[in-house]
Amino acid sequence: MRKTTTFLLTFALLFISCAEKINEKGYKYDYLYENLPFEMPKVMIPKFPDNKVNILDFGGKPDGITLNTEAFEKAMQSLSEKGGGTLVVPKGIWFTGPIVFRSNINLHLEKGALILFSPDFDLYPLVKTVFEGLDTRRCQSPISGRNLENIAITGEGSINGSGEAWRPLKKSKVTESHWKKVVASGGVVKGNSWYPSEGALKGAEMSDMNVPASNLSEKEWLEIKDFLRPVMVNFIECKNVYLQGVLFENSPAWNIHPLMCENVIIDGIFARNPAYAQNGDGLDLESCVNSIIVNSLFDVGDDGICIKSGKDEQGRLRGRPTENVIVDNCKVFQGHGGFVVGSEMSGGVRNISVSNCQFLGTDVGLRFKSRRGRGGIVENIYISDIYMFNILTDSFLFDLFYGGRSASEALEEGYTGADVEKLYPVTEETPVFRNIFVKNLVSRNARRAMFFNGLPEMKVSNIQIENVHVTSTYGAELNNSKDIAFKNVYVQPTIGAALILNGVENFRSENFTFPVSLQNPIELKGNKNKNIIISNNRLR
Repeated sequence: MRKTTTFLLTFALLFISCAEKINEKGYKYDYLYENLPFEMPKVMIPKFPDNKVNILDFGGKPDGITLNTEAFEKAMQSLSEKGGGTLVVPKGIWFTGPIVFRSNINLHLEKGALILFSPDFDLYPLVKTVFEGLDTRRCQSPISGRNLENIAITGEGSINGSGEAWRPLKKSKVTESHWKKVVASGGVVKGNSWYPSEGALKGAEMSDMNVPASNLSEKEWLEIKDFLRPVMVNFIECKNVYLQGVLFENSPAWNIHPLMCENVIIDGIFARNPAYAQNGDGLDLESCVNSIIVNSLFDVGDDGICIKSGKDEQGRLRGRPTENVIVDNCKVFQGHGGFVVGSEMSGGVRNISVSNCQFLGTDVGLRFKSRRGRGGIVENIYISDIYMFNILTDSFLFDLFYGGRSASEALEEGYTGADVEKLYPVTEETPVFRNIFVKNLVSRNARRAMFFNGLPEMKVSNIQIENVHVTSTYGAELNNSKDIAFKNVYVQPTIGAALILNGVENFRSENFTFPVSLQNPIELKGNKNKNIIISNNRLR
């Protein structure tokens, strides 16, 4: 494990260093806007006043023992009174409670600096926030800011959220020795899951998708406080946010969560969590406008790069889509999905470009998920030059029957995704996925090439796939889909057909290819397929 960690960290530094050499002259991100298929303003790196202070000047001690919460607060306040500037964190281990940002401040971690957040739950009071798309209360995030402008976390250091103290643990996710060590540390075991306290267990039992009912008394909130683990970095309603170069790891819940922010740049970071980290997402960009995510690495316990916009009625009423997003030159080593949209997308998602990314061992490569009740429209998504290896389930997935489990967990439980349900009326609660374009994708060793699972009453629509080459155990299966176009698509399954169509309308393919050894390369299931045109098929 240590060798693997060292390799990844070394790789990250080399990866980031190389990326920084690109476009040294002029606007650093000009290349991202070349041939961008939608209009998007240039997102600028925030500039800060020349003022500079050192955490050492405010009584900070980098010994890994002394609690530096007060030192960080005094430093932030001092800089704020000067109009902002850079707060320098030199090498050492800076043990601390929550850090609250002010406007016009760059938190700069020098090489060798580690900000280590305390696992003492008492340091994190309950605050009003948003989690999993809903207004709720959670413990205060280790790093937070609200209604700010020009904020940054930069440098070559690391930030560790002590997430192991907060997160529940499933026995099936770890080795026997790891499980015994965690159980021996205290907490409560129920079934095959460990919780850090009775309060954490109680909160889990009374919550839906990690969010408890909003009408709890103050006493009830406090009783389940240990369950309400925070996201590690939470910026809400902020403008001009810049994260660069830093390692973010071991978060209590999600790692990085910009919420309702404008002008976000994430460049050359490494977001890292153990594979067993529940809700250990790398990045959750929610209801944000104008964002750039580039040259970054994700090795996490849940979704890698995830786009959200609120959940169900609250998300629809908020009505703030995530829009104008560029993702380029990123790698996801593990996680439930490489690039993900949903399942909280009720405010809408539009104008997203994803290019030059690698997904290496994720559960799913491209993952689009939602369910009835969400509502919202996901549209104008442009994906190109994506390379995947050892995808545990689907290279490309639309799952409109998402039930809260990862794709690999659902598979283990015997769920294949082939839901056959009656038609429901189309209402504002019906999610819509349309106008999604995928070009130049290679995936090797996936379980299934593609799986589209739209709703009978609202099929995923206008999906165009071009220049795709997939080797997999099973082929591509399209259910409840319409206006689908394949061009130059090669699918090589080891079991079954290369292409299965079920409830598909207006499907056309040009140069769809498959191995010559397949006895039944194309399978039409059921009686609801309409207007299927397959031309110029070729054998290999």
